Amino acid sequence: MGALRGPALARLLTEAGYGVKPLLAPGAERFVGPAAFAAAGVPLSGPPEDPDAVAFAPAGPDVLSRLAWGVADAPTFEKALSGRRGCVVALEMDAGTLAHPAVRRNIRRVRESGCRVLEPEGGRMAPPGGIAAALFRSLGGELAGRRIVVTAGGTREPLDAVRFIGNRSSGKMGLAVAREALARGADVSVVAANLGTPEPGVEWIPVETVAEMERAVLGAVAEADALIMAAAVSDFTPAAPGRGKVRRREGLKVEFRSTPDILARVRESFPHLFMIGFAAAFGDPLPDAREKLERKGADIIVGNDISRPEIGFGSDENEVCIVSRGEERRVGRASKREIARVILDVLISELNRKGQT
Repeated sequence: MGALRGPALARLLTEAGYGVKPLLAPGAERFVGPAAFAAAGVPLSGPPEDPDAVAFAPAGPDVLSRLAWGVADAPTFEKALSGRRGCVVALEMDAGTLAHPAVRRNIRRVRESGCRVLEPEGGRMAPPGGIAAALFRSLGGELAGRRIVVTAGGTREPLDAVRFIGNRSSGKMGLAVAREALARGADVSVVAANLGTPEPGVEWIPVETVAEMERAVLGAVAEADALIMAAAVSDFTPAAPGRGKVRRREGLKVEFRSTPDILARVRESFPHLFMIGFAAAFGDPLPDAREKLERKGADIIVGNDISRPEIGFGSDENEVCIVSRGEERRVGRASKREIARVILDVLISELNRKGQT
């Protein structure tokens, strides 16, 4: 039941900095009640006086019909039908109902009125992340109309058919940046190196090796406004990986060669693309960030100290220095979502300075 996903949707919107007021339709409390929303940090309350956006989640054929034909008999419907920019309708209905000609006509009418309609997946309402992404886009934001490419995770290079060398990157920093960019209205593509469940609301491009990431990034940034390279990319790869499985009795001796410099390749192919790179240092990251800014031709370098376990790989927190050609800023220990907000603040400031917004 889509109603059960309501608290998760409310939590996503709250974490993105939006005020949320859930309203339960008659009978919905049999499936999800005040305690579920309170646990998500969003208590139930009365109708908002002047909402910026309205989401109908889930919406069945009756809700769809009332929106299509202007039946404004409740505050939420009045706001949705008043021409406000933020209206998302997340349908939940079986395939037969969805295919009915009357339902298809109603979907067209609702879309023509300016609402975003999310069709069900296998009869079920779209996941909370997808609904939140649609709301973010309908609300606009500082990055509305922008396409941002984010890399996340850690690459793996094959030793043979079953083994690889890699790193300890969890992808948390890159995903935090992607979520924050999405919350600010951007269209986001994530080049995901060895991560698990795809992030809702973004274009998800899974890769494994540095070579795969290079191809994916060069393809994704062709229509992008900015690239944020938060992934941990291997510096070396086996020169001649084994075709099968190397047996223990055979021993293993590996010769390595350097991997491509993806940021340098992107800068060569797209000289005007805004690029943010990351510099993982063992100790004070500021010198490495300054050097990398010049050597790679990036616009911003984010340096972080991976020697400290509380802010290193896999941690939920980080502490960084952000170096651009206009300023250097140290950001104290905070959640990776807070760090992502500061990074995007600097990105927007630099785009403004360059006259690109």
